[in-house]
Amino acid sequence: MTDKKTYNWVVAGTGWIATDMADILKKHNRTFYGVVSGHRDHADTYAEKYGIGHVYNTIEEVCEDENVDIVYIATPHNTHYEIAKKALKAGKHCLIEKSITLNSRELEELVALASENHLCLAEAMTTWHMPVMKEVKQIVESGELGKVQVINANFGSIKPYDMENRFFNLKYAGGALLDIGVYALSAIRLFMEGKPSEVLSQWKLCAAGSDEEETILLKNEEGQLASAVISLHSKQPKRVMISCEKAYIEIMEYPRAERAVITDAFSGEKRTIEMGVTAEALYYEVCDFEETIASGGNKMLLQYSRENMEVMTKLRKEWKMQYPGEIW
Repeated sequence: MTDKKTYNWVVAGTGWIATDMADILKKHNRTFYGVVSGHRDHADTYAEKYGIGHVYNTIEEVCEDENVDIVYIATPHNTHYEIAKKALKAGKHCLIEKSITLNSRELEELVALASENHLCLAEAMTTWHMPVMKEVKQIVESGELGKVQVINANFGSIKPYDMENRFFNLKYAGGALLDIGVYALSAIRLFMEGKPSEVLSQWKLCAAGSDEEETILLKNEEGQLASAVISLHSKQPKRVMISCEKAYIEIMEYPRAERAVITDAFSGEKRTIEMGVTAEALYYEVCDFEETIASGGNKMLLQYSRENMEVMTKLRKEWKMQYPGEIW
């Protein structure tokens, strides 16, 4: 497969995030080549809505089509590994919704496959691609606010308390950590100088056997501290606060943020940064992914995904929360 300026995208899945991606691909004139789903009726409806020319029943059919360049995997995260493994072996670039895999073993296998085949593999983490987050990262790294000392990230939602649904059911790799905790860890890692070297946690089990809430404490070798408070059963603002020596930064709705406020630690003076549009979050992600395919670079921050997965795998091992059929 040779690099080119336009890429044929196939979306795996037809749920809400796959629909969001379809809207973005069509709006920004990307080549929305096909859709794959085990539910043919859903796929046919989806294809008709978006004018897609190719509908596949299996990932194997996608892999056999030499015209497919990119597979965007938006299926439940317990299916990501198998789909991506087949796609990478067939020479397809893979952009995978969070959580990119279930554990580090799966992710490292995919990383090796991508490297061997000179392909782009990445987690679809909108947080890292929002213009305001990139701007804040540049400000932090410039040193003008002093060293980052402490980072706090919250993410809480209230999901229907049904132990059979995908948010809680172990069969679907349910639980707060892989579903929303990954966002908090990703925001924290963005502003840490080095990866966490010490990790502690408290967690709350739900009736289905998965984690419905947790608090996570992190520390790295640079002496920076962080905390994440995650819940699928109690509402919290999606807020990250970065406390530096000379100021602190507050970012609301950080998975798809438009605005950050920097407060001077001594004068209390506030500076507001507004960049990007929440509704375009997936577009920023698509642009960075395609640019990475074309030119290389580190826009997709795969190493951060690997480090976050190490944290999440470590925690679940400590909690003894293993998914059915999962191999650590």
